[in-house]
Amino acid sequence: MLRIGWFSTGRGEGSRGLLNFIQKQIVKGELEAELQFVFSNRNRGEHAGSDTFQDLVNSLDLPLVTYSSSQFRQTTGSRLWQNRELYDREIMRLLNDYQVDICVLAGYMLIASGEMCRRYPLLNLHPALPTGPIGTWPEVIWNLLENRASYTGAMIHLATEEVDRGPVVSYFKIPITGGEFDQYWRFLGNQKISLIKNREGESYPLFNMIRQAEYLREPYLLLETLKSFANNALTIKGLDVVDALGEPLVQSSPLGLCLTDKVESSLNHDRKSPS
Repeated sequence: MLRIGWFSTGRGEGSRGLLNFIQKQIVKGELEAELQFVFSNRNRGEHAGSDTFQDLVNSLDLPLVTYSSSQFRQTTGSRLWQNRELYDREIMRLLNDYQVDICVLAGYMLIASGEMCRRYPLLNLHPALPTGPIGTWPEVIWNLLENRASYTGAMIHLATEEVDRGPVVSYFKIPITGGEFDQYWRFLGNQKISLIKNREGESYPLFNMIRQAEYLREPYLLLETLKSFANNALTIKGLDVVDALGEPLVQSSPLGLCLTDKVESSLNHDRKSPS
């Protein structure tokens, strides 16, 4: 059984949704795994969203560990990046009794130190294709609009000190043209994205359509990726992802394991028979 550790700041709906989704798949027997702990870098009372997230963790009867990064900054009197390894060492001390095979960064708003990356295999969900933009999901979508992109997707990569650029594990790819998308692209025309960003922001219809297309599929990408580790189709050795034959994934699949078909199949199955 795959033993999973979970890291999340837990500030929004997306973080809660991912955790709840994966735990439900475990309970249903769709994923042979167990969540060993959930870690948050916020203590109760620091943020309403994180409090709601921690309520969810407790309702799922999962072990919750917290260590406030905000209080750490106040105590040390410095920015977190200046003492990142010191902060992460304390996290690792708090988690020392938990045994995990893999960890998931899901809405975790901190950058893990090199020491943390070497201690735990950390999977990070990034809302762009392996060849796509870096940054937060809003930054990614504005970039797609700016470049009039035809495709988007999401990837899971092994976290390293280099943000959003660790070895790619898996991804899905979807078109953002055709069908309902086309009328909104025509309406966008040659308008400057900077003007739309200032005038309408994230309420812009095409922005929302792209986000929803990604958002629906991201939990299934994580699920199918964890399944690949649970059935030993993928394993992690050091800072490398290897396939079932023990070969580095970067050699057989330089962009990572394409899970588009499995993601679409799982999504369509749940649409037909919602639980």
